[in-house]
Amino acid sequence: MKNLTNKFIIKDKSKLHLKDYDSSDDAGFNKEDALKLLNENVDKLKKLQYLLYAENKRSILVILQAMDAGGKDGTIRHVFGPLNPQGVKVTSFKTPTEEELSHDILWRIHQHTPKTGEICIFNRSHYEDVLIVRVHNLVPKEIWSKRYAHINSFEELLSESGTTILKFFLHISEKEQLARLNKRLEDPSKRWKANPEDFEERSLWKDYIDAYESAIAKCSTSYAPWFIIPSDKKWFRNLAISTIMVNALESLNMKYPDPKI
Repeated sequence: MKNLTNKFIIKDKSKLHLKDYDSSDDAGFNKEDALKLLNENVDKLKKLQYLLYAENKRSILVILQAMDAGGKDGTIRHVFGPLNPQGVKVTSFKTPTEEELSHDILWRIHQHTPKTGEICIFNRSHYEDVLIVRVHNLVPKEIWSKRYAHINSFEELLSESGTTILKFFLHISEKEQLARLNKRLEDPSKRWKANPEDFEERSLWKDYIDAYESAIAKCSTSYAPWFIIPSDKKWFRNLAISTIMVNALESLNMKYPDPKI
């Protein structure tokens, strides 16, 4: 299923418009088959994670970005949840603390990057500094517009240090987002996740789309590519991301080290 990697990776950045990407695309798969393939991918990822840890020469950084209710938590649970927790670290970036604000924007990010043999998942990331910061005019354009270059340099440093970077934008439609937000209100087990601000932010949908298009176009590189993942269908989202993860790890041609005795 390597074609899913090629299908969703962003290479042509000159004409990036999210409206051209179908958020309900399932690449011809049906749910039943997709769930079987997901289980196969997860089994492969378990073995590849073990090999990554044993070789202890490189690391994996996964970045998940999405609109509110886009499915970041679900992706982590279904694709990465079955892996050995000793080798997987998830970091969610909240509002910066006073200490973090006293440093450059990448200071708090760098502290959470993966060590060798480890897979790290960022639930939101340094891209918030060209997304929400831009949309809400938290700093002048002359400041946030320079951050794309800073991000690219940062990711290039990580790549050259042995970190494979995979960045996934979980692409949902405005209609699907509203349905998910309303479902949170209807389901007692999910009502705690409901936030009035999520509904308020919907009025800024177009501004966020513009910000995401710029971030993806300016920061999808050979060493840290962006993938636009159709995510209206959760089962296909999980299949696509797990497939891309398997392909990326297999391409590293990792080997078990020789015994020390």
